[in-house]
Amino acid sequence: MPQSATQVRPTGHPGYSETLPRVAESAAIARRLTHAALSCWGLEELAEDSALVTTELVANAVRHARGRSIRVLVERIGLRTLRVAVADFSQVRPAERAAGDDDEDGRGLFLVAALAADWGTDKRRWGKIVWAALEGCE
Repeated sequence: MPQSATQVRPTGHPGYSETLPRVAESAAIARRLTHAALSCWGLEELAEDSALVTTELVANAVRHARGRSIRVLVERIGLRTLRVAVADFSQVRPAERAAGDDDEDGRGLFLVAALAADWGTDKRRWGKIVWAALEGCE
């Protein structure tokens, strides 16, 4: 089983990250990592939305990325703001698409956009990081 790593930053809260195999079952591990971070930071009100967003970001990476692994990152970027990100080895940016009424998939990024305060993709030399920021109540 992969080891979790806490990365201490010069200021602010630690971030949490874990490298996982690029398989559907990794979504459950990623959700647990996100939940653990929320519990440490007292942001439990974000648990349901962050679980859905984490699942969708991991599912996209599993389905569309390359390579055998992905990296899930969870950061507290503000007093009540969480950033969930998934890094993978593909430079193809995700795109929202209109899913038909009978389609079983294709709604993930619409869900991410609806639940997150913001989301986007950061291109890297080796691939990309797809992220979503979720805000809790003040």
